[in-house]
Amino acid sequence: MTGSVPGRRLRSFWRPATTSRSSETATGFTSPIQRIIRSYEDPIIYVYAQIRFHILRLHFLEEIGQYLPTEGAIVDIGCGFGLFSLFFANQERRRHISGFDLNARRIETARRSAARLGLDNVAFEIGDASQKRLSAPVDAVYMLDIVHHIPPESVVPLIENIARNLRPGGVLLIKDVADRPAYKRWFTWALDKAMDCRAPVTYWPVEALKGLLAPHFTTIHVHSMVDYLPYPHVLYICRR
Repeated sequence: MTGSVPGRRLRSFWRPATTSRSSETATGFTSPIQRIIRSYEDPIIYVYAQIRFHILRLHFLEEIGQYLPTEGAIVDIGCGFGLFSLFFANQERRRHISGFDLNARRIETARRSAARLGLDNVAFEIGDASQKRLSAPVDAVYMLDIVHHIPPESVVPLIENIARNLRPGGVLLIKDVADRPAYKRWFTWALDKAMDCRAPVTYWPVEALKGLLAPHFTTIHVHSMVDYLPYPHVLYICRR
């Protein structure tokens, strides 16, 4: 079954709930996000973390996070410096998040930040997102802005492996960028190349990626995530 996500009220996992929006600072970050950003000692990574949290800011992270289980084993494929692993692990301490990234420096940086934040429910390991194979059942997997960096021929085997290792009722969340409209695609391409000019990118048409996911999941809901920046954000919610 595929389709658009029905209207669903976002629920915040911050405690207390009343601080979620009202505690946003002038920079647009809440104090938990500020703590995560400050956990990075390298000034370049510190700036990068601020940029990433501006692109995937609290509103989007809450929108994505509402679909994650509040406890259980969760995998973050392509975790980078661990920003979002730390965010979701901080939201719910009953989550056990495993982050994987190909870059050993990023993984070591993520580990140090987790230690500074006192988060013992998140772990980071070196692993190639395009070839990652899960070896044990998990409750959820997410990939945030990763699929368009994975070689197209590796996407299907990765999806198949994830689907096989999700527990019944488990969820795969993919936040990526679409190929339309063209001006948003080119804006995203320019920023991707500015971050790493050597990294190949493939922006999937929504229907094409849905087609790859459909054989492996009971339900697939897809919706755009409207942004004031010209990003063609799309969220795929896939359940076993």
